[in-house]
Amino acid sequence: MKKRSFRLQRWTGALLACAVLTCAPLLTAADLSPEAHPQPFLMNVQLLGINDFHGQLNVTRNVNGKPAGRGDVLAAYLREREAQNPNTLLVHAGDMAGASAPVSALMQDEPTIEMLNKLKFDVGTVGNHEFDEGVNEMMRLIYGGYHEKTGYFEGADFPYICANVVDEKTKRPILPPSLIKRVNGVPIGFIGVVTKTTPSIVTPSGVKGVLFTDEAEAINREAAKLKKKGVHAIVVLAHEGGFQDAKTGQITGPIADIANKADDDVDVIFAGHSHSYLNGTVDGKLIVQSYSYGTAFSDVDVVIDKRTKDIVAKKGEIITTYQDNVQPDPEIRDLIQYYEEKVAPIVNQTIGTAALTLSKEGNAAGESALGNLIADAQRWKMETDFALMNPGGIRADIEAGEVTWGELYNVQPFSNDLVKMTMTGDQLKRVLEQQWQGDRAKILQISGFTYTWDPSRPVGDRITNLKKTDGTPITPDGRYTVTANSFLAGGGDGFTVFQEPTDKVVGPVDLDALIEYIKQLPQPFSAQIEGRIQLAGQ
Repeated sequence: MKKRSFRLQRWTGALLACAVLTCAPLLTAADLSPEAHPQPFLMNVQLLGINDFHGQLNVTRNVNGKPAGRGDVLAAYLREREAQNPNTLLVHAGDMAGASAPVSALMQDEPTIEMLNKLKFDVGTVGNHEFDEGVNEMMRLIYGGYHEKTGYFEGADFPYICANVVDEKTKRPILPPSLIKRVNGVPIGFIGVVTKTTPSIVTPSGVKGVLFTDEAEAINREAAKLKKKGVHAIVVLAHEGGFQDAKTGQITGPIADIANKADDDVDVIFAGHSHSYLNGTVDGKLIVQSYSYGTAFSDVDVVIDKRTKDIVAKKGEIITTYQDNVQPDPEIRDLIQYYEEKVAPIVNQTIGTAALTLSKEGNAAGESALGNLIADAQRWKMETDFALMNPGGIRADIEAGEVTWGELYNVQPFSNDLVKMTMTGDQLKRVLEQQWQGDRAKILQISGFTYTWDPSRPVGDRITNLKKTDGTPITPDGRYTVTANSFLAGGGDGFTVFQEPTDKVVGPVDLDALIEYIKQLPQPFSAQIEGRIQLAGQ
């Protein structure tokens, strides 16, 4: 792997101060200023982190009613912050690639890695989406190699680390588990981990040949090795997340569990995966996560005692990348424009006209207008009785007005094949009962039938009134043709009942089916919430 020594870079420019979304400091800014530490044995280090970028190079999003995001805007913020402290390291916590905008995805996410290279990132880890196209393609993006669509790619100019993914046969890590970066001679250890739930949320072919182990155990194993080398300032890049109570500041979820179990020499955890705001402490460890899609980044300032080589103070800040009053970085802007021109003939094709905005957000029962449209398209294309679509596979709304190929790609970017199968009514009900796993329900979007769910009933027995759209009851021993995408058909998201049918027939890619379906609809087309999914008592 290519390695780079720590950089001392100073960038100049007329960028205005970054807008701060929220900040839950462990210390005041003055506590971490150089003036506060005249002692020569104390050193200030700045860690700038991003997570869950998902190749959103040219995508603007709305945050608090203002435009935010884009790769060139994010780059401007990072470079402005980097100029404030020569002791700066840039890190990421995974999902840089996968579920990407067409400008990146159609080029096998090489443009996203190029952006990170140009910004001179220092270290990153992998997220579950880096496995979307399999381990070999992930390794090609990291180390370089040839792809039939894009030719030869040189790979990442910075190291990727991951301690809890091992080869199924050798049981050895497929990537370096940890890394030591030296800042003015002081070692800082980095450990990477990805959520151990990856096999349940990635298509089976994506994780073939590898095993995912417990994150905390992997962190502690690597922390012990780092400490033997005299490293006591330890930072974890963890593609796992959680949620934070806005009033109490308490962080809960998998990342909190990991923090509680992790070695006490772990000082900072850059989190990801849940696309949420995190800035607080668990068991003395600072945890930060800056939402997703480049709409924010994390700035962690630490003070290291050069005598003990340990972090003695730390503070986190989450900064929103608002576009107003910020000049996009010209180098990254040119990179984006170059790839936009390459993919323009495909991306700009007009597919139809939406009469109104179709949202992916569900109502109280979990049904969404866009989910209905997609499920209908899949049932129509495969000519089945029913269709079911996982909500996590619907990544963006369809805005009112002209709808292009590129917009529909942003809605369904995973290129999953459609799969036709025969299921009994009992299997269908058991699939629906699997919507309640863990902390949050995953309500499947459906076509061809209706049902009611009752939250007062125990998990595993919440589905009632299961009927075809015409009102005919769905019987336990009845046999019905069903469409699901290949991710669901393989048992993804924990819907393991989909693995039971054996008469599966693979059809076209889900995006192609949606495009065909919209083209044949009367224009302008529409969809709405119809009451396919009912919540008991409402």
